[in-house]
Amino acid sequence: MLRIVNLVKKYGNFTAVDNLNLELEKGDIYGFVGPNGAGKTTTMRIVATLLEATSGTVLVDGINASENPVRVREKIGYMPDFFGVYDNLKVDEYMDFYGSCYGLSKAERSKRIDELLELVDLRDKKHEYVDTLSRGMKQRLCLARSLIHNPELLILDEPASGMDPRARLEMKGILKTLKDMDKTILISSHILHELAELCTSIGIIERGRLVYSGRLQDIMRRITGKTILEITLLDKTDKAVNLLREQPLVEDIYGEDNTLEVSFNGGEQDMADLLRLLINHGIPVLSFTREEGSLEEVFMEVTRHADR
Repeated sequence: MLRIVNLVKKYGNFTAVDNLNLELEKGDIYGFVGPNGAGKTTTMRIVATLLEATSGTVLVDGINASENPVRVREKIGYMPDFFGVYDNLKVDEYMDFYGSCYGLSKAERSKRIDELLELVDLRDKKHEYVDTLSRGMKQRLCLARSLIHNPELLILDEPASGMDPRARLEMKGILKTLKDMDKTILISSHILHELAELCTSIGIIERGRLVYSGRLQDIMRRITGKTILEITLLDKTDKAVNLLREQPLVEDIYGEDNTLEVSFNGGEQDMADLLRLLINHGIPVLSFTREEGSLEEVFMEVTRHADR
C-alpha cells in the first residue's frame, strides 16, 4: 500500500530525511517514533504530497506521489499535527465542505457525515459550531474529516497531541476500529506505550535515518540480543531449573517462588521447542509467555546507540 524508496529531503546543507526506505502492506498500522526534529513530520508531508522530496520515490498503491499527486490524494487521508478548523461553521457544514472538495455528491456527503460522526462519537455535536468543541473533540473531528472520502491509507501525525487521558482513550478506541476496518495507517506519537498496543510494526527514526523497523519484539531482540521468557510452574523444582540451565540458548535464570524469568537467545521455534521439552520431562508448566518489551526502553536504547 505504501512504499518509500531512498527518500531524501534537504534544506540547504541540512538533511531532514536521509535515504529513508519503508514499506507498509494493506492493513498495517505502522508507528513512527523519534525525537522532535528527527524527520517524522517531513516524511509524512512528503507522503501526503504536501512537500516535494529532494530525491527518492513514494508509491501509494503503486502510484508515484510526485508524478500523480491528485490520484494519490484520492487514496490518502492526512491528519496533520497542527491543523485549522473553520470556527464560523457548524460540524456538519465543516464536514460537508471537505466532502464537496473531494467531489462527493450531496447524498454521499450526507451519508458519510452521519457515519463518520458516529465513528468519532460526535453525532450529538452535528449542529454545534466548531469553535465550541473541546480540543479532543476537534481532534476527532479532524480525523473524521480525513476519512470523508473513504481513503485506503491514513497518515496521522500526532493525532492525540494535547489530549487529556480520557480523550486519548477515546482516540485509541477509534484507531482500533479503523484497524478492524482494514485501513492502512502510518501514525506518529510521543505516547509510546499506546503505539506499542496499537501497531503491527514500529519504525524508529533518528536524525533523518530510519535506524530500526519491524515488530517491537524483533527490534528489542536485535538491540539486546535476547528475549525474556516468564515461566510459571506448579512447583518450582531443582529438576526444572537444572533442565533449563542445560539448554544452550538459555543464558540466565531469575525468579522466586514458582515463577522463573529466563534470558533466552532463541527465536519463536526455539521457544516452542523449549516448552515441549519441559512438558516431555514432566515439568508442570502453568504458563509460558514472552515478556512484552517496553517501547520506551527500546526508544531510549536506540537513541543512545545513535548518539554514540
